[in-house]
Amino acid sequence: MATRGPSPVAPPRVRARGTAKLLTLFRPTTGLLRAKGVVSATNAVLHPWLKEQLSEVLDELEKKQPAETLPPEAERAHYAQWKTWLWPHENDEGLPPLRIVLVWDNLAGHLTPDLVVWLFHHGVMPLYTPVGGSWLNMAESVQRIIVPRALAGQHPKNPQQVIDWLEQTVAGWNVNPTPFVWNGKRRRRRERARTRRLAGSSAAMIRGYSIAS
Repeated sequence: MATRGPSPVAPPRVRARGTAKLLTLFRPTTGLLRAKGVVSATNAVLHPWLKEQLSEVLDELEKKQPAETLPPEAERAHYAQWKTWLWPHENDEGLPPLRIVLVWDNLAGHLTPDLVVWLFHHGVMPLYTPVGGSWLNMAESVQRIIVPRALAGQHPKNPQQVIDWLEQTVAGWNVNPTPFVWNGKRRRRRERARTRRLAGSSAAMIRGYSIAS
């Protein structure tokens, strides 16, 4: 299943005679990034874009594995069952097969009834990160990579320039995307760099901390 997290309400911002924002939908397992630069991220902007992107993803999933070929709900993997996420609050009666788990922030605009109903009836389970837990949303992490790349050495004159650079950087990222995995290559590179700063000795570290002598 795909875990996706748009972060449109509090995205990276650049003041340049206005504000540029980046709507982001990210699939960590493949590294593929869907994003759109905008000057405003209100519900009227976010919700249609999100529905459009999710509909495209759902169409791709349907082509790869049509819903009628899926095993019964009880025989699917634990994470692919509605009851895993809904119990004990709701039941899955009348819902289509679960196709996407959408991870995003616990913001008022993400709780809009019309949008939540649309998600459920299209096989999308919205999973809200706890307050103060935005680091769990990997869209936040990939934005911290994209934005510095897009703006490094640049001197924008208006928001549209920033938007163009962000979208160009996203296109470049998708040519060779990096999957995000817990305890993956990125973390191991950081650990190696930390070891080198400690004179290259692994014995200088216990669970990530220097040894006091």
